[in-house]
Amino acid sequence: MPASELEKPKDSSKKTTTIVASTVAAVCVVVLLCTYFIFRVRRNVAETSRTEEDNQRHMDDLELPMFDLPTIAIATNNFSEANKIGEGGFGPVYKGKLVDGQDIAVKSLSRSSKQGMTEFKNEVKLIAKLQHRNLVKLLGCCIQGEEKILVYEYMSNSSLDSFIFDPIKGKLLDWPMRYQIITGVARGLMYLHQDSRLRIIHRDLKASNVLLDDNLNPKISDFGLARTFGGDQSEGNTQRVMGTYGYMAPEYAVDGLFSVKSDVFSFGILLLEVISGKKSRGLYHTDDTLNLVSNAWTMWKEGKALELVDINIKESCIESEVLRCIHVALLCVQQYPEDRPTMPSVILMLGSQIVLAEPKAHGFIVRNMAKEAYSSSGQKDRSSTNEVTVSLIEGR
Repeated sequence: MPASELEKPKDSSKKTTTIVASTVAAVCVVVLLCTYFIFRVRRNVAETSRTEEDNQRHMDDLELPMFDLPTIAIATNNFSEANKIGEGGFGPVYKGKLVDGQDIAVKSLSRSSKQGMTEFKNEVKLIAKLQHRNLVKLLGCCIQGEEKILVYEYMSNSSLDSFIFDPIKGKLLDWPMRYQIITGVARGLMYLHQDSRLRIIHRDLKASNVLLDDNLNPKISDFGLARTFGGDQSEGNTQRVMGTYGYMAPEYAVDGLFSVKSDVFSFGILLLEVISGKKSRGLYHTDDTLNLVSNAWTMWKEGKALELVDINIKESCIESEVLRCIHVALLCVQQYPEDRPTMPSVILMLGSQIVLAEPKAHGFIVRNMAKEAYSSSGQKDRSSTNEVTVSLIEGR
């Protein structure tokens, strides 16, 4: 037989072997891929199940009305930018409308924020138990997957900072209205410190965290950084200083020590801002060394305190009330906590004609930090983790 015919069976055998090997390899690859896919699906299902169990456990702990995510998405038009009304340190805030027509404010916790489940549950538990006309009301919350959302009553007039720091809207708040806001915030803070079941230190009181309702009544909001104490405990410390530049008491910014007196310090700053219409983080002197607190101190010592008054309230202000408020503010921002009054004392001083003590020296942020804040003063204040160094400087 010709040699070419004798070699054909061998070639055919090689081809068959190659086809079989390729088929087996392909089947193995398919089996491995299917096994891997099944493993991933099972793992994802298990993780989802654990997440849902954790979320359910958290929801059970909160003892608060729960909203599902689709309901909130519909209310906010799927969290559209058109419905966005603010941006806090922990995430954006949206206006929404429930199917029953009720307006709501939806605070969506940013996944990149430093407020985790602990801070979230802390805020929910705190507000759910607080009932006071000068504290914002929490309607419910939502925990679904990685989404953590708080649902508040909607405040139609936004926050206090949108008025007092705006040259146009600032004209809408005359002195009687500002005085009403000052006393309202003071009452809300006194409730937190003294009249609620637990003593609560807010730790982030500032103009952007004071909301105004239809009648411009003030309501303290944002309890993500608040701390509670039981019994007679009134102070604590932390290694993680959190708050906002320009409002933090010196002992808190430097040593992480906070107490009801650190809230009093923040209230004093807020009081000066309401009177002056200026942010505490700016520089308001010709030599660029004095911030709002030190400038107020200097003017007080020189007998020129009324020069602090916002031009928008010059005509409507009652000089005796304004001077008393400035005096109280300077007592609140004194350097040492033990020198500052308590909130019940503040309310008494604001509403009576008792003789007030002379304020002592205060603590404030040094020049370079104030300049840095001033350079971004056009931005809305945000709560954040601020790891800062603060120097105490004696007032003149």
